[in-house]
Amino acid sequence: MSSIDIGLVGVGKIARDQHLPAIDSSPDFRLVATADPYTRLEGIDGYDSLAAMLDGVPDLQAVAICTPTHLRHSQARLALEHGKAVLLEKPPGATLSEVEDLEALAERRGCPMFAAWHSRFAPGVAQAREWLAEREIHRIEIEWKEDVRVWHPGQAWIWEPGGMGVFDPGINALSIVTEILPQPFFLRSARLAVPSNCQTPIAAELAFSDAQETPIQAAFDFRQTGPQTWDIHVDTEDGRLSLTQGGSRLVIDGQVVLEAEEREYPEMYDHFAELVTGRVSDVDVAPLRHVADAFLLGRRETVDAFVE
Repeated sequence: MSSIDIGLVGVGKIARDQHLPAIDSSPDFRLVATADPYTRLEGIDGYDSLAAMLDGVPDLQAVAICTPTHLRHSQARLALEHGKAVLLEKPPGATLSEVEDLEALAERRGCPMFAAWHSRFAPGVAQAREWLAEREIHRIEIEWKEDVRVWHPGQAWIWEPGGMGVFDPGINALSIVTEILPQPFFLRSARLAVPSNCQTPIAAELAFSDAQETPIQAAFDFRQTGPQTWDIHVDTEDGRLSLTQGGSRLVIDGQVVLEAEEREYPEMYDHFAELVTGRVSDVDVAPLRHVADAFLLGRRETVDAFVE
């Protein structure tokens, strides 16, 4: 199969840290252009906007959109209207309505669209899903805590409406849990700790349950220092399953089943190549819906101002 010519929209931290290395190592994609008003890559055609890139590279087959969420709807619409396959960095939009509009447009145009939940491609996720599918689940505990100063330095947009605050990493945990659990679950209550100078939470405590009232507790915190915590524990009739290190380590009933190097973004681009080739979409809004529910039901508590 010949390589897929792809353009990258937004050359910020996530694009430099993850998308560029994944595209560079992929046998399926060839980066031919970028769209960013502030950044150029040596040896790659650079444009100030997506519109300019689409005009300048009319044979482009796909675009990966890595801009802040409030920009993604208009950019994805433009790419789809030009007949391009679209990969959306998580979350796929600022609102559920935006994503639904894009999904409908992608279907009308026959263009593949991929809501790319990268954490679902962590090494232990698929095996965890298979093991849990045949077992009775008693309880789930999620602990997702990291240092915002390390992962989002100088990124003030994360504290503005649409930036999601601690749900920017927290949605990664939700993307895994919605993938590995065999049935849907629902938010029952939430506490959101919002700094006095911010619009989005720096920490959150969430209580979910499924139709069988299985308790699911989640604790998200952006104030973690030292070692970072990305753990999910599921108690079942046959013992505890633990996905730790963001899903790179799988332990079942005290035995290490899998411990592998993280390759989320390369695996994610492998899947996108399959979607582009097969002309199909993969758009799941369940993680974003849970975040929207948290903002809807959550009790807000004002905490100390955030100072970077």
